[in-house]
Amino acid sequence: MGMTKEAGRGHALLVGAGILCSRLFGLARQRVFSHYFGLSDAADIFSAALRVPNFLQNLFGEGVLSASFIPVYARLLAQHKQEDADRLAGAIAAVLALLISVIVALGVLATPYLLWLIAPGYTGEKRALTILIVRILFPGTGILVWSAWCLGILNSHHKFFLSYAAPVVWNLSMILTMLAFRHLDADRLIVYLAWGTVLGCLLQFLVQLGPVLKLVPGMRLRFDLRSAHVKQVGGSFLGVAVGRGVVQISAFVDQAISTLLGSGAIAGMTTASSINLLPVSLFGMAISASELPTLSRMAGDEVDAEVAGKLSARLNGGLERIAFFIVPSSMAFFALGNVVVAALYQSGAFTSKDSRYVWAILAGSGVGLLASTFGRLYASTYYAMRDTRTPLRFALVRLAFTAVLGLASALLLPGWLGVPAQWGAVGLTASAGVAGWIEFHLLRSKLNKKLGPTGVPASMMAKLWTSALAAALAACLVEHYLPDHGPIMTAAFVLSAYGIAYFTITYLLRIKVCVEVIGKLLRRVTGRRLG
Repeated sequence: MGMTKEAGRGHALLVGAGILCSRLFGLARQRVFSHYFGLSDAADIFSAALRVPNFLQNLFGEGVLSASFIPVYARLLAQHKQEDADRLAGAIAAVLALLISVIVALGVLATPYLLWLIAPGYTGEKRALTILIVRILFPGTGILVWSAWCLGILNSHHKFFLSYAAPVVWNLSMILTMLAFRHLDADRLIVYLAWGTVLGCLLQFLVQLGPVLKLVPGMRLRFDLRSAHVKQVGGSFLGVAVGRGVVQISAFVDQAISTLLGSGAIAGMTTASSINLLPVSLFGMAISASELPTLSRMAGDEVDAEVAGKLSARLNGGLERIAFFIVPSSMAFFALGNVVVAALYQSGAFTSKDSRYVWAILAGSGVGLLASTFGRLYASTYYAMRDTRTPLRFALVRLAFTAVLGLASALLLPGWLGVPAQWGAVGLTASAGVAGWIEFHLLRSKLNKKLGPTGVPASMMAKLWTSALAAALAACLVEHYLPDHGPIMTAAFVLSAYGIAYFTITYLLRIKVCVEVIGKLLRRVTGRRLG
């Protein structure tokens, strides 16, 4: 198990490195976008439009293919059945080609009707322009599903970096488009940006295609629907797709409500989401994605007492690593979100007032940050055991709570508190976090019955939150007494102080993850190797 854990950490590091590259370019893209659009109507239109076809990507893309395809494909590779694995890859590719073509065509035709459900607050020219942008984006998002197929193959072969770094070219395409056509008015610029986005989707797929074809030399595009392996993937795919669909519907419920909150609400939520997704992706998704192939091999065909013990230990190790990084991320959203938002986006049309508004939304999203990242790893464990129904049932519960709490928080609370309706977006993100905690506790309770007790010890969680709070207080003091050097320099000093304080305190408290991280850094600096 020692070697397996080290390999798992190495794989998580590769995933994290790829995601970091992608997210950094994503933040750069969002900064350029915010500079030219701020929280204007044009920003609202593009943000809303981009979410509509993204439903297709999320429903059939990375998360679903990873959860349904990787466990079966990785098991074939572990059994040295390369020929069967190649046939499975080709069959899934053929099915996706047909399925995505049909859905993209239907999506383009049905866009006006979809918009009534997703952006009911948009009327007139704003609605017409949103429909145009969605129709341009739909084919590109279909191509991203092919990228998810590439990711599944690459990850199963333990090739993690490329698949998660590939979105860099997607972000670059959007950035270069905005810079090239920056002289246009906002409404025309977002049309060109939509075409630049489609080009980026194609490039993201092509950079992965070559390495994938080398890994599946015997692949042929055939509808081999009678294959037992294809049926296994298909059965899991439907369950996971419905589950992901429920999660996406939950996101669309929030979006639909936000269109009723006035100008800037959707753009503000999208800007906050670009920051919120950084720790989710770097730590939650990186660890969950890297663990799924290993968990799938561990689970095998039957989970007996010995296998349950190994899965539980693997899960707990991943949860501790997630908690170590996500707890300070949540605290930073609450206490230092103004510094983070201003440094990243306060430029041009994006004002200090916009920074404070996005900070409030970001703080709301911090409520469920830990639950969503923990939930990803628990869901991966279920998928590795080929149980897709349990995550689906609990996702439905989450949807119900998201809808009820979201409506109440967004539409009623601003009136009760005497604040503008726009601030209902804060209630939306916070209520979604509460729903995420409910889903997480359901996932953990059910899995504990199969594997025994799982989770991070309460003593460790208390130490992490105490460390993060103490570090945040130190960072706030630095911010208070620091002369005004502009948002970027302020963030550099304040966040550095926060990070140094957090690592110092957790090291002194002998938090295992921190000791391991600092130990590795010291060994690399001194050149010493483990004996």
